[in-house]
Amino acid sequence: MLRIRLTLPRRITAQTYTHQDLIHDAIINGLEAAGCNASDLIGLNARLWTFAPIGWHNGHQGWVHSLIISTSDLDITRALTRLKPETINQRRWNGETLSFAGAQLNIEPDPMFPQQTQLACLLLSPLVLQAKQGTSKQWCKNLGDLDLSEIISRKLSAKAGRPIQLTIQPDALYLRANPKHSVLVNLKQFPNGQKSFVIGMQAPLLIQGSEDDLRFAWYTGIGEKTRNGFGCLGLLEAGVQ
Repeated sequence: MLRIRLTLPRRITAQTYTHQDLIHDAIINGLEAAGCNASDLIGLNARLWTFAPIGWHNGHQGWVHSLIISTSDLDITRALTRLKPETINQRRWNGETLSFAGAQLNIEPDPMFPQQTQLACLLLSPLVLQAKQGTSKQWCKNLGDLDLSEIISRKLSAKAGRPIQLTIQPDALYLRANPKHSVLVNLKQFPNGQKSFVIGMQAPLLIQGSEDDLRFAWYTGIGEKTRNGFGCLGLLEAGVQ
């Protein structure tokens, strides 16, 4: 298990993007250069990893100055130890580019203490979940309507190949003050002009469980589409840096 942070120094302008897949593909390029196979990173048999872009938005334009990349997989952990910031780069068909050349790379400390049973978290990237409505699936928009403990535990158990039991409570005061806590993320634009998007949710979370289960959730991410940069956890006390 490993989690790293890449931070662009102030002398380098934050990288701009309009769709999150630009960041995703740049990270894929970096991990492949570090020795990962593409099939380990994308597709049905991909291994467990997630990321979060740290920055800000103005309308449909995003700026990213830092990247969190996290994994609970041994092979991807090895690749992260060899990762070079300059290999995290991508140029799209529409001329958009992103590069983390010159970024400082640091290993994030493990947040768990022996026998720790809870983490106060925030979502560095939105939590994405879908629910069936009739014959189709819809993006979930309200954390207060969901049994997060059951949903997240079930999904993490499937990923881990073992039972995981977490109790997850969103901050009730936050939900009351922010009843609309969903966010639309532009995911991808295709050469034919079509676009895809994801709706995720953001709120502080109290996560309780065994030390091993908490650590697995921390390094793997929670929810759906984690490999696309969703469900990456951060410590509430640290905030978004």
